[in-house]
Amino acid sequence: QVQLVESGGGLVQAGGSLRLSCVASGSIVSFNDMGWYRQAPGKQRELVAIISSDRVTNYANSVKGRFTISRDTRNTVYLQMNSLKPEDTAVYFCNAKVLTVNFWGQGTQVTVSS
Repeated sequence: QVQLVESGGGLVQAGGSLRLSCVASGSIVSFNDMGWYRQAPGKQRELVAIISSDRVTNYANSVKGRFTISRDTRNTVYLQMNSLKPEDTAVYFCNAKVLTVNFWGQGTQVTVSS
């Protein structure tokens, strides 16, 4: 089985920074895409950023220039979040994909106070 474990969430003031980490472990040796999604109360889960196995990245327009996604060679993905805004408040979920199969972490809360 595959497990994704996120860490790094918390409470931060507007303009501050946080760094999320997600470690993937289990029977999968390597993943295709890895990424971060978020879900705010009353809203649908949305893509924040994604990075392919070739390190090609894609970002939601709302976070471009503020967030940076990266991954290492051992199936760990990071999300550096700078210039945080109250509207970034959400539960952030790590995602890892192998072909058409998606794996999800349990989520980590990010709260940005104004």
